[in-house]
Amino acid sequence: MLPFWIALQFLSSLPIRLPGMPAPQELGRSLLFYPLVGLLFGGLLWVLNWLLLGTPALLHAALLLSVWVVLSGGLHLDGLADSADAWLGGFGDRERTLTIMKDPRSGPIAVVTLMLVLLLKFTALLALIDQHSTAGLILAPVIGRSALLGLFLNTPYVRSGGLGQALADHLPRKTGLQVLLLGALACVLIGGWSGMVALVLAALMFFWLRQVMLRRLGGTTGDTAGALLELLEMAVLVGLALL
Repeated sequence: MLPFWIALQFLSSLPIRLPGMPAPQELGRSLLFYPLVGLLFGGLLWVLNWLLLGTPALLHAALLLSVWVVLSGGLHLDGLADSADAWLGGFGDRERTLTIMKDPRSGPIAVVTLMLVLLLKFTALLALIDQHSTAGLILAPVIGRSALLGLFLNTPYVRSGGLGQALADHLPRKTGLQVLLLGALACVLIGGWSGMVALVLAALMFFWLRQVMLRRLGGTTGDTAGALLELLEMAVLVGLALL
């Protein structure tokens, strides 16, 4: 179960302590457990949503979103911010884009992007609360983290060395594909029609964003992977709210 704990430590702010630095093979296998971490997040959000029943809707949505962000430690929002700055400031140049992504400072484009994504998530959650629809609370985290597995399965990692390279090099490909298929089936079983709609929306956005990454960078980085997750979660929530 070490790969699961590695995945949970990396993807969450929960107080997970590993006995030492994992072997590269264990890091690669941890990607297989990303959908399970998403399911855990979704379960926690579903329970919180139940506990908040009767709370004013605006506060209800704000608390859900706040816990969601805290659970992930803001990791993927940081990737979204870095990617937004780099995509605009890179002017289409690969090396300039990669350099800007490594800069820890955030520019105005990063701030605006974060505000818009969080605003859309908040308003979508508010709409889902009004509709008494809770499937999205589970579907969005599962699909978002499954997308990271899908991304590393079929997209080159463009930065040599580091955690991302170990994940990409040691991911069991055949098992990874099987996990993705099981994750898609779980989404349909959990959400029914909503699950199928969420999967179609996420797949369309996934392949579009992947093409954007390939055209600019020739592959993915940790930052663009985080941006992908955040944008897919947003798309799933907004899409379900519009049903």
